[in-house]
Amino acid sequence: MKNRVLSFFLFLCVTITHAQLFSGKVLDIVTNEPLESVSIYFDNTTIGTATNDKGEFSIEFTDAVQSTLVVSYLGYEKVFIADYRSKTSITIFLKESLDQLDTVIIDADDGMSRELKMKKFKGEFLGKSKNGQSCKILNEKDIKLRYNKRDRTITAWSKTPIIVKNRNLRYEISFEIVDFEMTIGNWGASSVKYTGTSLYKDLDTKQKKRIVENRVNTYKGSVQHFMRALYNKELEEKGYIFGVEGFKVNPYGYFTISNVDDYGHKTIALKEKLDIFYKDVIESIIQTTVNEFKVDQYGNYAPIPDVLFGGDMGRQRVGDSLPLDYGFGED
Repeated sequence: MKNRVLSFFLFLCVTITHAQLFSGKVLDIVTNEPLESVSIYFDNTTIGTATNDKGEFSIEFTDAVQSTLVVSYLGYEKVFIADYRSKTSITIFLKESLDQLDTVIIDADDGMSRELKMKKFKGEFLGKSKNGQSCKILNEKDIKLRYNKRDRTITAWSKTPIIVKNRNLRYEISFEIVDFEMTIGNWGASSVKYTGTSLYKDLDTKQKKRIVENRVNTYKGSVQHFMRALYNKELEEKGYIFGVEGFKVNPYGYFTISNVDDYGHKTIALKEKLDIFYKDVIESIIQTTVNEFKVDQYGNYAPIPDVLFGGDMGRQRVGDSLPLDYGFGED
């Protein structure tokens, strides 16, 4: 359970049953002037837009969108809006970022070449699967990397979104990294954690059969697929088998699943660590550091850092990720 991949602000408290339009205006907090080309998107989805020359925007969302709305503009602090469902319009004020991290001298010899740091970063950020290896970062030069000899850690950050082109899944991902840290052990990374927000652009406009199959194969057996099956109590029907200390067990003897609450969520409690097998072959592990967590029908769950996956699910990285609005109702 050493590798932990974290997402940032993916869970909300309210669901609705129809599409809604959310609109607003983005202004500089000091000058009150409108800001053009500000990115507005729902985290980890394909749904995004940008402000016009008057600082105005509008964006539509449906039931499948449960993630936080991100307002991002280069040189300014990000704004996260979680309660957009209770509003139809909003004025957002952005203030310039005072982050001085890039002023630190980073080109000094830290005991590891940039080439090697980048190789290790890409291996753990994109992943080492077939999907991960198909990915290319289009703006590597924007990524800052530092190696700490004493702690044997590599940290990474970037002022601009990291643009990832996933050839296998045909997505272009704009990932705004908040934090990345990997600890190097004797046989590779001993722990990895990163946080950030992301917007997906679907490049498969012609719905090519190969790409559709790649996405389906990536989705099935993923954390997203597992969480949806858990919510619907369809774990065995969806191909999951569970074990404890080498013995097959009934998952519902270990998962306690509540009824749906007023917000469309179920509360899940896990009795103890479980081995997960998908299609009898792919092995993962799940355990929690909290007494209970919440999940909705779309596979969103919280608190994310306290639901830990190991094995195959624990190794899934950006290269194996799909947007939260992918394939709902099709699995």
